[in-house]
Amino acid sequence: MIASGRYRSRFCKLMKLRMPEMPPAALLAALGAYNLLPAIVFMPTRRRCDQAASETALLRREANDERREARRHFMRGQVELHPEIRGHRHWDTLINGGVASHHAGHIPPWKMVIEKLMSAGLLDAIFATATVAAGVDFPARTVVMTVADARTGSGWRQLNASELQQMTGRAGRRGRDNVGFVIVAPGLHQDPERIAELLQARPDPLTSQFRATYTTLLNLLDAYGNFAQVREIAERSFAHREAALQIARLEQTQADRERQIVGKLKTAGCDLPLATAIGFERLVSARARLQEAKPHTRAEAIHGWLDEVVQPGRIVGIGRSGNRLVLITERRGGNVRGLREDGRSASLSLERIGRVYAPSYRLREDLIEDAFADVRKRGKELVLPEPRLRDAQGAEGDAINTFDDRLDAILPSHLDAEEKLRCTQALWSALVDAEELQRATQRVARLREEVWQPFHQRARVLASFGYLEFDAEKITERGRWLADLHVDRPLLVGEALAAGLFNALEFQRLAGVMAALTADGDRDYGQLELEDALVNALAQFEDVGFKVSTEEWKLGIEPAPELNFSAAAAAASWASGTSWPRLVRQTGAEEGDLFRMLSRTGEALMQVGGLRLAHAEAARIASVAAEAILREPVR
Repeated sequence: MIASGRYRSRFCKLMKLRMPEMPPAALLAALGAYNLLPAIVFMPTRRRCDQAASETALLRREANDERREARRHFMRGQVELHPEIRGHRHWDTLINGGVASHHAGHIPPWKMVIEKLMSAGLLDAIFATATVAAGVDFPARTVVMTVADARTGSGWRQLNASELQQMTGRAGRRGRDNVGFVIVAPGLHQDPERIAELLQARPDPLTSQFRATYTTLLNLLDAYGNFAQVREIAERSFAHREAALQIARLEQTQADRERQIVGKLKTAGCDLPLATAIGFERLVSARARLQEAKPHTRAEAIHGWLDEVVQPGRIVGIGRSGNRLVLITERRGGNVRGLREDGRSASLSLERIGRVYAPSYRLREDLIEDAFADVRKRGKELVLPEPRLRDAQGAEGDAINTFDDRLDAILPSHLDAEEKLRCTQALWSALVDAEELQRATQRVARLREEVWQPFHQRARVLASFGYLEFDAEKITERGRWLADLHVDRPLLVGEALAAGLFNALEFQRLAGVMAALTADGDRDYGQLELEDALVNALAQFEDVGFKVSTEEWKLGIEPAPELNFSAAAAAASWASGTSWPRLVRQTGAEEGDLFRMLSRTGEALMQVGGLRLAHAEAARIASVAAEAILREPVR
């Protein structure tokens, strides 16, 4: 038995370091010996999935000729439906080894064939990444976990509870297995303890895809007519459910406190509105803040005075004697930096300053010596007088007394002395309720502002480019066609359309530009050479993007990533008629990545193609480009 506590933790760390990865063929042999096939083996990366399938097929040739022939016959039928899978690099692995890899790097027709083979019971194992767990349903008796991490574009991260539970939920074939098996396989980076914790953890909360985008805002404003309605829709959205729940709880608190306040005033026989209690609380809070700010000792008064008068350009004396002089050059909170008379730098706290000289000297190297000479010559006549504690307290005290007068004047003038006393006591008794009411009200306002802020920012940006009238709260004619443009960077595309950039492009170059706009910024689609005309077109779109990003930056919106030039080159080549095998070979990119990028490009081009009334020529060219992009195998 493993000891608990820190010894168990050390043991697990040692075990992680001493567990070499089990060869895939050996893993499947062990699973077969215990009747645990077919299996889905989750691997950390696409490359490792492909390697594992190839290694297994080399070392494990299926002995069952009947199953192998069944796969061969099945694949012949699939080639007729999907010619693009003919000659796939994993064809022999699939037929002879009875295993396959499945990940986003493969084109959809190949992945669909793999899923059908697995469902038909013609495969013993699939080596897959975590993405296969979501949205794909094919049977497996066993799920094997080789790592507890997932690869992302920015590095490695741990699997979360929902991901792991989706992956392990694939274990067990409906109607065939009474129980499914989950096996944690050894590996250099395996973490069995982490996997055990995640299996027992609650699923992660659902994440809404509702976002504050330009097209969302335009469509909501067009549908509902004003910002208040858009704001209400945003607050009720699933994306802001936590904020909505908090607002509901806070509004209940507001209602409870209001009832408490009104009840206490009525019990005291005071016919005062709720606003009087709120105003009373505000005045009391303001007086409390003034009292806290009032200095209580001479040291506090001096420190506050120094914080105000010690500024760059002034000369100060250090220590009680004040004989050592420093010219202040910089303030950093409660500390200052400056120059001594001998030219050396000095760093000190405000507490070390004994006197401050009134003149403010220019911080120029040729004038510093004259500044020190002036202070040495005129001396005491330049020293600023230190404040007295009584004077400092007096200034704050006058303000506090003013608030005392306002507290007395908050009650109606027609009340007699007895009524005024009784109502004042009632207001004091309701003060805690009024404070909680104010806190809840302020918190509700902050939460609503957090929900609305991204929409408000985008509304300002759209207004600056003429797509909506901010004060009138309505979209313009330009905004109407932009609202119909469902692409990744609608504002950039909209401004490029308005500038006529689309009209001057050949359809192949337009396809390249749209690919650069829609592709993942961090994904590499190969190193095909860009023709000069396409480079010039991309430069023009970058200029438009810079104009848009500048306005977004002013209003606190994170600018969009840079254009993906490798996607532009690949899409332009494909739109020009390059064959699919040649494109894959020339780019060196994963088929699945190319497929998704080109699909998204085609969809974006179709969106522009739908703007026949607002931008007829651009729509015509975009439609031609979409047809060139969305040809087999891209659908």
